[in-house]
Amino acid sequence: MVAEDEDGLVGHILFSPAEILSMGTRVKGMGLSPMVVLPDRQREGIGTQLVTEGLERLQENACPYVIVLGHPEYYPKFGFEPAEKHRIVCQWEGIPSNAFMIRIFDSAVMKGIEGIALYRDEFNDAI
Repeated sequence: MVAEDEDGLVGHILFSPAEILSMGTRVKGMGLSPMVVLPDRQREGIGTQLVTEGLERLQENACPYVIVLGHPEYYPKFGFEPAEKHRIVCQWEGIPSNAFMIRIFDSAVMKGIEGIALYRDEFNDAI
């Protein structure tokens, strides 16, 4: 999704497929990354609108969870919590545990799910 004003593009958010590998089972969900707002337009609520709208759309479409690797001060206001609380870890080593978070929409689907969260292979080059 993008955010625009009369001058053009001011922000962007991307959700891409992700999986949690749990005891041989793959549970499909989504990963939030990246979310960007132009520096001179930050602190206007644009990022909040992008995240809120994106999460609402995913929940409406029966996505069971969203993972994010991001600022631990920012994402909890959207319902994200440390993934380690659910015994879910990021595929990449050295990631601070408080920066890898999950927002669970469907607790029935996620019941008993624990393991390794996997982003698409394209993200490996960014880490």
